[in-house]
Amino acid sequence: MSNYTWKVYLSGEIHTAWREDIRSELHASGLPVNILGPVTIHEDSDDCGAVILGAEQDKFWHDRKGAAMNAIRTRALIGDADIVVVRFGDKFRQWNAAYDAGVAVALGKSLITLHDEPLDHALKEVDAAASAVCRRTEQVVATLRYVILGQLDKELGDIAAN
Repeated sequence: MSNYTWKVYLSGEIHTAWREDIRSELHASGLPVNILGPVTIHEDSDDCGAVILGAEQDKFWHDRKGAAMNAIRTRALIGDADIVVVRFGDKFRQWNAAYDAGVAVALGKSLITLHDEPLDHALKEVDAAASAVCRRTEQVVATLRYVILGQLDKELGDIAAN
């Protein structure tokens, strides 16, 4: 294995433990990966602009300040990433995740999407730009393991069927 450490940005929904699942599996595998990502504490992400730059009476401007401040982090880390994984959940419409996927592709980053089958139609354009469309975190980890090591782990079997 080379001395290169891959940078993987995890974007998308913040209501499940998918990031921690990927992080722990990658850590256990010993792959040279540095995980990057957005602020995942919802309240901090929403309120950072108003807390740091000053309160706003209008919710639009409150949200606008937070979004602009979060964009500094997002742009820098996606720009630095080798691979961007975007998770779309079924609980909320994640316009920001779709935006992150578009930014990643525009910057020439490799994109992996992660979502359930019912979202296939809504995400068809995003998936068309992705190098891999995964249904489960295990598939994301297996994809990263293959890409980083350059060899297929035959022990995995057919994880798509599981």
